[in-house]
Amino acid sequence: MTKKPGIKQKFRQKLINKYRLVVLNEDTFEEKISFKLTRLNVFILGGLFSILLIVGTIFLIAFTQLREYIPGYSSTKLKKEATQLIYKADSLEQVIEVNNLYLQKVRDLLTGEISEVQFDKDSVLQTIQYDKDTLNLVPSQAELEFRLDVESEDRYSIFNKATKGSDIVFFAPVAGTLTDGYNEKNKHFAVDIAVELGTPVKSVADGTVLFAAWTPETGHVIIVKHSGGFTSIYKHNTSLHKEQGDLVKSGEVIASAGNSGEYSTGPHLHFELWNEGYPVNPINYIDFE
Repeated sequence: MTKKPGIKQKFRQKLINKYRLVVLNEDTFEEKISFKLTRLNVFILGGLFSILLIVGTIFLIAFTQLREYIPGYSSTKLKKEATQLIYKADSLEQVIEVNNLYLQKVRDLLTGEISEVQFDKDSVLQTIQYDKDTLNLVPSQAELEFRLDVESEDRYSIFNKATKGSDIVFFAPVAGTLTDGYNEKNKHFAVDIAVELGTPVKSVADGTVLFAAWTPETGHVIIVKHSGGFTSIYKHNTSLHKEQGDLVKSGEVIASAGNSGEYSTGPHLHFELWNEGYPVNPINYIDFE
């Protein structure tokens, strides 16, 4: 007498039962493609596809500009606006302190604590400007941190930066004539250096190549990531000597200057320098003469 299979055996048998998926020509009934599948294979493939979809979505959100569209994430525009508001708040605090001191002087005059001879416009302004005992000139911890952030922007030369403990020193990528400078109003966040065709283009500092490819507008472009949050960009090259992921040393030849790309008007190097996602004036960090 045979035993009836149990529930577990039935379930296991359903998982390993083979099924054939056939693709036929509707007119001739000719078999084009056929697959042998089991339910277990379908479950495994479906799970792998779901995992890849989740990982891909996380990657897009974490490492692309799509994260700025997520509610609650602060975009670059919001950060700039927050910086401007902090400046305004700091200025308003100083105005309030000056007004409070002026009102105190008026109260002292009305109560007779100071005479009319002692109280005049010049004396009040002098007191506001130089009375260190009245004004609180000691910055808070938040103010100190904010000042450090501001100083890390484009507000000092390469020599000042070196004295602040940074170990990065920039060198000129090419030797040539500056034909166009850094201009925020015209959105020209770079300097253009006229050179002969094929002039070696050197990395301004040690780093890693993030991008090395051809673009229709700017020709052969190479981008190098450096320490300290700096990124250097070299455009309109005639050829590239490094690939994405290569490690480069300061002064190492990474490309040959040229006249490639629709935006190029002659043999030159279009050089950009960025820090923490913001463009900075390369002249403040590099001596091109």
